[in-house]
Amino acid sequence: MTQTTLRPALAYLDAARNVPTLAGFAITAAVLLTKWSIRQRTRTALYHLSDDQLRDIGVSLDQAKTEAQRHFWQG
Repeated sequence: MTQTTLRPALAYLDAARNVPTLAGFAITAAVLLTKWSIRQRTRTALYHLSDDQLRDIGVSLDQAKTEAQRHFWQG
């Protein structure tokens, strides 16, 4: 799934509240694990950007390093 199609799917699953309890736990876990996975991948990608690429997106090297060093569970 691409990032573009993933966000609406996550929003839909996260909003699904009228489901049995066990299904609700499974949905919550799936949404949480997916969010963590996305954070980890994007922070890793940010860490590997060149100085020129960071400048293009308006992020300093220090900001990129700080963000990349955050743990995946930190929002």
